[in-house]
Amino acid sequence: MNGMLDVSGLGHTYGSGDKAHTAVGEVSFTVEPGELVCIVGPSGCGKSTLLRCVAGLLEPSKGSVSLHGNAVSGVPDDLAVVFQDYSRSLLPWRTVAGNVEFPLRDRGLSKAQRRDRVAEALSWVGLSKAAGKHPWQLSGGMQQRVCIARALAYRPALMLMDEPFASVDAQTRADLEDLVLKVREEADMTVLLVTHDIDESVYLADRVLVLSGSPSTVVETLKVDLPGPRDQITTRGSETFVRLRTEVAQLIRH
Repeated sequence: MNGMLDVSGLGHTYGSGDKAHTAVGEVSFTVEPGELVCIVGPSGCGKSTLLRCVAGLLEPSKGSVSLHGNAVSGVPDDLAVVFQDYSRSLLPWRTVAGNVEFPLRDRGLSKAQRRDRVAEALSWVGLSKAAGKHPWQLSGGMQQRVCIARALAYRPALMLMDEPFASVDAQTRADLEDLVLKVREEADMTVLLVTHDIDESVYLADRVLVLSGSPSTVVETLKVDLPGPRDQITTRGSETFVRLRTEVAQLIRH
């Protein structure tokens, strides 16, 4: 394998002895530069565990992860993660701009460069006018936009997203899906996104990676050949979309 991200024979077991639980059996896949790949699978199949291993937040029990050909041990400098629980990943005492700027302090950037990156990222997610507010003054959807802006300002080679829209309402979820497609195009992002929502995976992805139940393995990798630009109404109503989401649903069920 020789993609931007290479995952080879990765597995993870929690605990040991009689109390051991193998969440991820053996998973291998690649992500190419500029791709948006979604991971789906049955509830409890180890999707989040897999993503934490990829991020370097959790050491796998076996197998390997490499980014740009370099083994991942600890969180790589050019990787960012957007978590599901946005309310716990923002600093309530910092403003929106302060939250977005916070991780840039270790990037060797001048104050002016950090300010420009924050402004650009907030513009991408439509929050320029909220820069001086605090997270607790924003809706859940706006807070998650701040988390996405923070990841974008960091300019990672790879952005990992762990069910990032699971805690918002349906309309906000649709808006955030379209936001990811928009900023991915504008920022030339490579994205690996975990979701339990089959429709979301097909709508967003270039490829959908379908996992089995725990201990998970890769059941199938489906190429999503939907034309762009994608639209919440037109795309989801197309025959290709319906065929693909049915195929993913059948793979997960069986």
